[in-house]
Amino acid sequence: MRTAMLVAIVALSVASGCKKKDANPFPDSGSVAGWQKTDATRVFLAKDLWQYIDGDAEHFIQAGVVSTATSGYMYNGQLEAVVDVHTMTGPEGARKILETGLTRDAKTIQLGDEGVQYAQSVSFRKGRYVVRIVAYESRPDAPQALLALARGVEARL
Repeated sequence: MRTAMLVAIVALSVASGCKKKDANPFPDSGSVAGWQKTDATRVFLAKDLWQYIDGDAEHFIQAGVVSTATSGYMYNGQLEAVVDVHTMTGPEGARKILETGLTRDAKTIQLGDEGVQYAQSVSFRKGRYVVRIVAYESRPDAPQALLALARGVEARL
């Protein structure tokens, strides 16, 4: 009897340990060279998304957004950026959001399942996640710095 109970407890422990919890996609300060996290992560559920992206929230809701998490970053004390991680119900919604608004100057990059880069932003999708990183200003080092931060986020998803 004790052996059976012990086996059941071990099996439950192993099974619960195998479940993947929602990832924290935001790199800590210093874990990506030059980047410092500048504020606490804020999370908006779908029903509250209008508080963050008023005017475009409905588009995200129709694509199946579950929540959006956002945090600010600073590169070498000179380049401010914001990282938005949209958790969708599935990969199709992530694809829909990524492909919305693409323009001819988008440069395809190898990041996640699909990625694009502009002079002041990087966006990619990985599974059910869509990540957008936007710099507040244009600098010569911005594209490479944003790509490095994006790779740091990708590694945590």
